[in-house]
Amino acid sequence: MKRTSRVLILICLFFLSGCKAIINKVAFHPDTDQVLQLHELPEGIEELIVTTADEVQLTSLFLPAVNSEKLVIYFHGNAGNLYSRIPSLLQIRAAGLNVIGVGYRGYGKSEGRPSEQGLYLDGETLFEYAKSQLGFSEKNIFILGRSIGTTVAIEVAQRKDIAGLILVTPLTSAKEIAKQSSLAPVAFLAGNALNNLGKLENLQSPLLVVHGTEDGITPYSMGIQIYETALVEKQLVTIEGAGHNNLQDQYAQQYWPPILGFIEER
Repeated sequence: MKRTSRVLILICLFFLSGCKAIINKVAFHPDTDQVLQLHELPEGIEELIVTTADEVQLTSLFLPAVNSEKLVIYFHGNAGNLYSRIPSLLQIRAAGLNVIGVGYRGYGKSEGRPSEQGLYLDGETLFEYAKSQLGFSEKNIFILGRSIGTTVAIEVAQRKDIAGLILVTPLTSAKEIAKQSSLAPVAFLAGNALNNLGKLENLQSPLLVVHGTEDGITPYSMGIQIYETALVEKQLVTIEGAGHNNLQDQYAQQYWPPILGFIEER
């Protein structure tokens, strides 16, 4: 791992103009192998095949609920793919809510290769599809982002009158993440990539931030900074002792009730 990091640093230093490609390589870790076929999906889950403006075909998951006008659009973290997040999608649907789990480009069964701007386009595409094709009102849509998915969630939520925005273990920016790693000497090369802080002023909807105090990937301090910078109606849920990847399982009793309660109240 250390050797890999050194190689990345050298590449960045030698090819300054190619830093976007390096950031994309470091930031996204897609899996295209561990997927489920249609007949293997749990009952009540549908695949949505949607094409973006740049002609990339995305495969996402839709979990319709009975007698609910509310929809949660779920943007997952940087590794694996959407299919490993099915338990979280089912948990949300079990609360009587419609859910779309977004399958990013280059992940799972979706075409293309992941990039920051590409994921933003993927998010906007599914948001518009939810309104125009599935018939959900913007005021009944909640956007939930997890880890790097918070960057897509914030991007999509800007200047929209949605029901609410939920950020779980959010990061502030790629530069700040890099500063805490072996890439610290060249963190400046990240520029403005994955900059959540710079977009918070454009939010209009109520905000919920959920973060564990022992998060070693996107530190708790980042969640605090996101919360304190946002200018909208907001709530912060601090989960003592929780890390980055054990929130929804090991700390389920502290994790799910605030999220589902936030949605139920609106």
